[in-house]
Formats: sequence, C-alpha cells, structure tokens
Amino acid sequence: MGAKIAATGDGRFSGSVSAGCVEGAVLEQCAGVIQSGQPRLLTFGVADEEAWGVGLACGGTIRVYVEPFSAWEPVFASLVERLEANKPLAIVTALDGPAGKLLVAPDGQTVGPLDLGSHTAAAVSAAQEKLNSGRGGTVQLSDGRTVFVEVYPKVARLIIVGAVHIAVPLIDLARTLGYYTIIVDPRQAFATRERFPRADEIVNGWPEDVLPGMELDDSAHIVVLTHDPKIDDPAMQASLPSAARYVGALGSRRTNQQRRERLLAAGISQETLARLHAPIGLPLGGRSPEEIALSILAEIVQVRNKKD
Repeated sequence: MGAKIAATGDGRFSGSVSAGCVEGAVLEQCAGVIQSGQPRLLTFGVADEEAWGVGLACGGTIRVYVEPFSAWEPVFASLVERLEANKPLAIVTALDGPAGKLLVAPDGQTVGPLDLGSHTAAAVSAAQEKLNSGRGGTVQLSDGRTVFVEVYPKVARLIIVGAVHIAVPLIDLARTLGYYTIIVDPRQAFATRERFPRADEIVNGWPEDVLPGMELDDSAHIVVLTHDPKIDDPAMQASLPSAARYVGALGSRRTNQQRRERLLAAGISQETLARLHAPIGLPLGGRSPEEIALSILAEIVQVRNKKD
C-alpha cells in the first residue's frame, strides 16, 4: 500500500503502483486529472475480463487514488524537510471527503490544511498507530468517510562493525534494499573509502565509543563481523541492551558459544543475550562472501518483517 506514480502532462512518469499490471490505464487517468484538476479514485476489480483488459492477469483488486500536485503544495516543503532529516511521519488523505493533506508526526503534531471537523483527532490517532506499526492503509472514520494513511518510517540503517571483505557485498545488497549503510572499525587501514566506495558513512573508531551516539532505535540493524573480541564484544555490549531492531554476529557455533560466555561474564543477562542472532544469517548453505552477505540480509529482512 502506498506505491506511487508521478506523471507529467507531457507523458513522462516515474514510479509504479503495481508489478506493471495497471500502469497504462492509470497513466491515461493521470492525463485527465492533470487537465481537470479533480481527483479520481480508480478501482481495478477481479472480474476476468476486466482484469485482462488492464493487464491484471493474476486477478485481485487494486485501488489507485489519482490527484493533482496542487493537493500537495501546502505541505510539500514540510514533507521534504522531514524526509531529508530522516524524521518519521504519516500523511493523511481523505478519499471521499475534503481535499488536502495532513502530515502527522509521531507525537501527534500536524501540518496541513486537511480539516475533518470533529473526526480530525481520530484520523490523527489512526495515523500515529499506522506509523508506529510501519504499515499504511485505509481507515474508516465513524462518519463513514475513508482516509488513506501513508507512512514514512525512519530510513533503515545497517551498521556494520568490522571492515572485512564480506562487508563489501553486504553494503551493495543493503543499498539495493534501501538501507543507509555505516561501516565502523577502529583500524584506519581497513575502513577506507577506497575499499568501501558505496558506504554512506565510514566511522574510524572503537564501537564502545561510537555506537552509543548513533541512536540505536528500531531503525538500526547491527552486524558484527571481525572475529576479534576486542572489537566484537564491546560492539555487542553496546548493541544488545539497546532498542536496535537486529543484532547479529559472524562466527561458527563454537566461536558463538565462547562469545556468549564472555558476554555473560561481562554482565550481559541471558534475556538480553537471547536477542543475538549468531551464527548470523539464514542457513542458505552459501560459502562465498556474496552468498554469506545474502544470508545476512535475508535474516534482517525476515526480522524486520517479523516473520518466523
């Protein structure tokens, strides 16, 4: 939910609202909305003939709300400012009510002209709930009107402790999936821009010094790769008690058992230690750095989507 196409009057467009099924039909409607300035709610249904007619060969139902950019103008500057600062927000749109947008921050603060009267507070509360869950969707208000809540959570970050070779394909895969990537390693000869040209950030420092300042909330996913207890153990001592969504460490089962014993001796509780994913990654059977990187990202995606 919440996929987008941006289209211009001369036929150019960017984005997608399906796997290519209905884009042609949607773009035709975009041209009409640009000319009229009036929004339209499109529904492509499950009837076989209708589905084949628009390219929806696999069936199902897709609803697409087409609106002119003028609906976004009053909130666009605030939207850009929050997205560039990586601040989460939700956007409320009335699908069958007054025009306009309402930007909703996690604390309930709002920006925008959308006025739903006495139901505005309920819409804001629903937007906060959707933002907290990380998934947008439609909400029906008590007066029967429907609003769509689109969520923009914080950009997911992959924090890699250890500038080892596996980190190279790991960064490539993570960036493909939209993660902001950070390499942390005190060894300046290892963590260099020449070795990691695609990393968003390279931090030359000891993990116990730099990780506490990185806002380890549920947007953070931490991967520890060095096999060196002087680097690995402090990284996990800083990460495991935090609110980071994922903490994983590379190593064999024997290495992992020794690591667990050291962390317990250092004061990490059994409950906190249970958060550690080690040996790291889904058991895909891969051996190359690229395959290991794939298994790590697969497990992170699984955890992020709360799948067993």
